[in-house]
Amino acid sequence: MTEQQTTKTMAFGEFIALMALMMSLMALCIDIMLPALAQIGNDLNVAEANDTQLIISILFLGFALGMVIYGPLSDSYGRKPAIYLGFAIAIVGCVISLFSDTYLWMLIGRFLQGLGLASARIITVALVRDLYHGNEMGKVMSLIMTIFILVPILAPSLGQGILLFANWHMIFWFILALSLLILVWFALRQVETIPAHKRKPFSLSQIGQNLLLIFKHREVMGYTIMSGLVFSAFLGYLNTSQQMFQSQYHLGKLFPIYFGALAIAVGCASMVNAKLVMRFGMRTMSTYALITISVVSIIFFAVALPEHGQPPLWQMMVYLSIVLFCFGILMGNLNGLAMEPLGKMAGLGASLVGAISTFIAVPFGTLIGQSYNNSILPIVFGFALFSILSLLVMRWITLKVSTAL
Repeated sequence: MTEQQTTKTMAFGEFIALMALMMSLMALCIDIMLPALAQIGNDLNVAEANDTQLIISILFLGFALGMVIYGPLSDSYGRKPAIYLGFAIAIVGCVISLFSDTYLWMLIGRFLQGLGLASARIITVALVRDLYHGNEMGKVMSLIMTIFILVPILAPSLGQGILLFANWHMIFWFILALSLLILVWFALRQVETIPAHKRKPFSLSQIGQNLLLIFKHREVMGYTIMSGLVFSAFLGYLNTSQQMFQSQYHLGKLFPIYFGALAIAVGCASMVNAKLVMRFGMRTMSTYALITISVVSIIFFAVALPEHGQPPLWQMMVYLSIVLFCFGILMGNLNGLAMEPLGKMAGLGASLVGAISTFIAVPFGTLIGQSYNNSILPIVFGFALFSILSLLVMRWITLKVSTAL
């Protein structure tokens, strides 16, 4: 295969659609399941309602592990073989969850789904970087992210719609069919973008060396920790959202509408941040967002405490809208700040930073979720605590900023 053949690809619109679907598949597998958690728990005899949250958390654990390996694999063996491997693992995991008759097998399947779908998230960005550069790359990623933002808004409603006519198994059938469709589409239409002579030998020692560089770099590690702490609070919200809306506030089938409305706040934050970040900078935007979350969460905790953690629905929606808007501001900026000093190792660095921050978030987010007791207080406390800790980490970073790698 010549280099010219490797860079020729499908029509622009088709490429955007395929990449957006691939990047969105992980988010879809999370949000489409939320309305079904209680039903799955009942069918698989899960004793504690909070334990059904592990269906979400375990997916992130597999995803974090996968983020470490697919970047180097695709650099060594090509983008397409790495995608084939990842989708094969994800499809096997989906089938295991689909036919699981115990909760343990459900969780094993979900872990494999996360492990496999990390390939789509990592390699999608790599493919865009292979084929587009500069402003053109920025345009492509913006279009992909515009579609990606729609997933958490629409996916819970799609899951709830499926449950109106079938049970939770049909959701897994839908994910399985969509995964196979995307895989076939990718195999038939997307060409390989790395010719054999440009591939790098796979090296675990190189991954280890780069990890060590990140751990030793104060600025990179600091912002990575901050990303993990902020994501911990969000994961705690995500884990408990179904119970909070459907059980605590008795919204039933209306849950996806409220969840989707809050997801709009995150999407709006991305657009606002794109306009303001050039004026104020990533660090300033992140600082004000963290201060806002801290102050608002402390105030709302004081408001909700006399109500035994069950404030009126409208108050809870206003609070979460503010907090999730700030979360949307934070995630892009904190990742950007962590990546800024990484220079030539940006590709692998992005994978490692994402993996480390997710490994931080999963246990803390799970702890918040497991603390849920039909009260919003653990969620509010989580946002307050982890935003304050993030501000302390930022202070630690600014005491002595390291040089770029």
